[in-house]
Amino acid sequence: MLGSKNTPEIKLIALDMDGTLLNSDGEVSSENRAAIAEAKKKGIHIILSTGRSKLSCNEYAKSLELNSYLVTVNGSEIWGPSGELVQRNNVDAELVQWMWELSKTHSTKFWAIGCEGVWHNEMPDNLLEINWLKFGFEIEDDQIREEIKIQLSKKGALEITNSSLTNLEVNALGINKAMGIKAVCEKLGVSIDNVMACGDSLNDIAMIKESGWGVAMGNAQEILKQTADAVTEHHNHDGVAKAIRKWALGKPVEVFS
Repeated sequence: MLGSKNTPEIKLIALDMDGTLLNSDGEVSSENRAAIAEAKKKGIHIILSTGRSKLSCNEYAKSLELNSYLVTVNGSEIWGPSGELVQRNNVDAELVQWMWELSKTHSTKFWAIGCEGVWHNEMPDNLLEINWLKFGFEIEDDQIREEIKIQLSKKGALEITNSSLTNLEVNALGINKAMGIKAVCEKLGVSIDNVMACGDSLNDIAMIKESGWGVAMGNAQEILKQTADAVTEHHNHDGVAKAIRKWALGKPVEVFS
C-alpha cells in the first residue's frame, strides 16, 4: 500500500505502546514526548491503543498528560478521559479454560488478562468466575505455534493476533484496536479517515488498515510494512516523533517512506 494515497488531515493519533511509543527499555524518549506535546498543542487528539491493560499503561498516559481515551487489551476495554469505563468486551471463561488446557498440552508459557488482574503461567482457582479480556501464548517453537493457531482458528469465536513473532494473542471475535478507535472517534466526532495509527505487530494491523493513515515502525513485522501507508524509523530511534512531525504536523522530517 505504500505511496498509494495522499496524507489526510490528521485529527487523532493512535499509538501502540510496546515496540512503537516505547523504546526497548520501556521508556518514552524525549523526542517522542516532545512531538506528542506539539501535536496536542495543535489540537490533535492523542490516544494509546495497546494490548496492555489499563493498569500497565495508565502511568504512561498520565506522564504524557493524555487527558483522552485509552484503548486497552487490544480493544477489549475502552476508558474515558475521566477514567470511566466506556466499553468492555469479554472472552468467554470456558474458552479461556480451553486455551489454558491447550497451553498445558503443548507445554507453552502463557498469560491471561482479566478485569481483576493479570496472570502469568498460572491460573486462579475460580477461573470460570473471572471476567476475562485476553489470553496469550508465548511459544518459541514455530511448529507448535502454528498448530495452536490452527486449533484456535477452528473455534471460530476468537480474534487471533500477536504482539511479537513468538506469541499469539487472543481476544473475543471482532475485538481489535480498530474497533476501539472507531468507538473513540464516534465519541469525539472524528472520522476514522482523519486518524493516524502507528504500530509494529499483528495486533496493530486492523487499525493500520482502517485508519486514514497507517504507519508501520521501522522495526515492525513485514506484513505491517506491506499493509501500511508509510514506514517510519525504529522504535529506538524516535520513530513515533518522526511520524507525528512528518505526517500529522507537516514538518520536513526524513523517515524511511
